[in-house]
Amino acid sequence: MNLGIIYLFLFIFFPDNCLHLPALLNDIMNRSIADLKTVRLNEETNAVVILDQTRLPGSETYISLSSAEEIWEAIYRLKVRGAPAIGITAAYGIYICSKQIAATTYEEFYQEFSRVKNYLASARPTAVNLEAALNRMEKVVCRFSSAPQFDRSDILHKLYKEAEAIRAEDAAACRRIGENCLSLLRPGMGLLTHCNAGHLAVSEYGTALAPIYLGEERGYHFKVFADETRPLLQGARLTAYELQKAGVDVTLICDNMASVVMQKGWVQAVVVGCDRIAANGDVANKIGTSGVAILAYHYGIPFYVLGPTSTIDLSCPNGDSIVIEERSPEEVTDMWYVSKMAPEKVKVYNPAFDVTSHELITAIITEKKIIYPPFEGLYE
Repeated sequence: MNLGIIYLFLFIFFPDNCLHLPALLNDIMNRSIADLKTVRLNEETNAVVILDQTRLPGSETYISLSSAEEIWEAIYRLKVRGAPAIGITAAYGIYICSKQIAATTYEEFYQEFSRVKNYLASARPTAVNLEAALNRMEKVVCRFSSAPQFDRSDILHKLYKEAEAIRAEDAAACRRIGENCLSLLRPGMGLLTHCNAGHLAVSEYGTALAPIYLGEERGYHFKVFADETRPLLQGARLTAYELQKAGVDVTLICDNMASVVMQKGWVQAVVVGCDRIAANGDVANKIGTSGVAILAYHYGIPFYVLGPTSTIDLSCPNGDSIVIEERSPEEVTDMWYVSKMAPEKVKVYNPAFDVTSHELITAIITEKKIIYPPFEGLYE
């Protein structure tokens, strides 16, 4: 960024504050991706406030969600996305919805709570954090089932505390995930990532991008290649956006260019996030991840999966047991184009995720530890 141009801009448009230009300039230069709040709770308006990621990188637009329908739609339409961020949104969301339940008995309250919980859980079936967060909130309500009196205010207070705990745990986990992965990386390495597993997908730092941010703070100066990630372009719209905003050396590539940059020796490690980890180490992540893993295996490049322990689903024995969400054909044929970019009525297969076999994964990195094959450590 040219500081002279910025200084001239400030002088022209803020002439009355010319004495404060150095301070204004310093404030602009010190803004970071952390200034964007992906998900937050607004108690005053009884709403979940999210950064609408469908509007990025064109505009940083926040929207308020105050009903179950608005929350479901925001999750389904990817206005909020990333497994941890979805979980946080669901936790805050069901708390907001619980405040709207008009009930005089525990049974009435729980019946409506369960209805809303199941409805929200249906928005994105693959990301385990959505269901896990809602289950945690449900357990809070169930603790009051044998209470001598129905105390609605106490239930709501405990739901609020649990939702805040889910957010705080995610933030702490992301930092530790970054530290654990950074121990495997060297300054100046070329890294490739697929989809978006950064600050925008969680509460802070991210999962796969956490070591990149920590490395940038410590002078590692990684060179990052971000896959475009079709069909929804999360890599182009979000990963490239937030890494560039943070001052990271990032190069955007189309998905089918990953092999070329690996072949040229420009990539020394692959870092990706995850939406669900099966008990055997198979991993569900954004569609295209398994292809990147196969390429990395071919070229002898370490393939690291980064995610909080909340994404581990021990009830899921392997990748074949993971439900893969399928989405609208229009995301392939119409989205991003001025006019339809496919023949009318052509059949479209549009899975949102694929499963990467544990055999292709060098290590799974959580906030607790680095887990190597054969991944028995997932059980600890």
